[in-house]
Amino acid sequence: MFRRRRFRLKLPSRTLALGERTLVMGILNVTPDSFSDGGRFFDAGAAVARALEMERQGADILDIGGESTRPGSEGVSAEEELRRVLPVLNALRRKLRIPISVDTQKATVAEAAVAAGAEIINDVSALRADPSLADVARRHRVPIILMHMRGTPRTMQRGPFARNVLQDVSRGLRAALARAKNARLRKQQLILDPGFGFGKSYAQNFELLAQLRRLAALGCPLLVGTSRKAFIGAAVGRAPALSAVEGSRPVPPEKRLWGTAATVAAAILGGAHIVRVHDVAEMVQVARIADAILCARR
Repeated sequence: MFRRRRFRLKLPSRTLALGERTLVMGILNVTPDSFSDGGRFFDAGAAVARALEMERQGADILDIGGESTRPGSEGVSAEEELRRVLPVLNALRRKLRIPISVDTQKATVAEAAVAAGAEIINDVSALRADPSLADVARRHRVPIILMHMRGTPRTMQRGPFARNVLQDVSRGLRAALARAKNARLRKQQLILDPGFGFGKSYAQNFELLAQLRRLAALGCPLLVGTSRKAFIGAAVGRAPALSAVEGSRPVPPEKRLWGTAATVAAAILGGAHIVRVHDVAEMVQVARIADAILCARR
């Protein structure tokens, strides 16, 4: 019988227990162009208010990002990313009680964010874009999330997609673990993210979700971020058969709440330790029920 493995994740200010219950990571995009909520929290005051609201709603971790990684995005400079992120981090000092993760691919941004109070680094490139990001994580002894992605945000949805998505993700994450090891990061610092929506076809995202527990063999905590993704919108917008999904017209991101809820429940039952979501209050409820089901299996 499948059991979710338990881990202890050491942060500078505390230790997080992973696996006893699912942790909910709230997404805060301080960008003008993110696929779901771009522009809503671009103002620092709005971003701070949203961060505090997510904490009240039950978020366990806050993930702040200043650069969109939506399909086709071009990226921004480190200076621009810092201009967006640092005012929010500084304003949240001594206000937010939950730990903060910074979503960045750049070492200079991570360095400044950690100095401003961030305690986790979330790297969608898994140390490919800027290998020196590992130096920041090692020196400050903060965990780092390594995500699987085919290509870059600009090219990832152009294909060709992998023939076997589970093999491709497993191979990519093993390579990420090797890069981390070569950079002298401890395995206890690492969290793995299969990268839903990043270089996968719509159907492959569902296939990966169905086989998620097989990634437990990599020996690290798993983070899953399916929230409001296009593959959910396509499946909800049309859909008796997944073969028809790719060409369907997706429902807009703000109408993907219940589809997201289904994927979050499936991810938890498949072994996810952390779920990264936009709709914190609703997904906290989903997580609690999925955890109860997971416990009842034993």
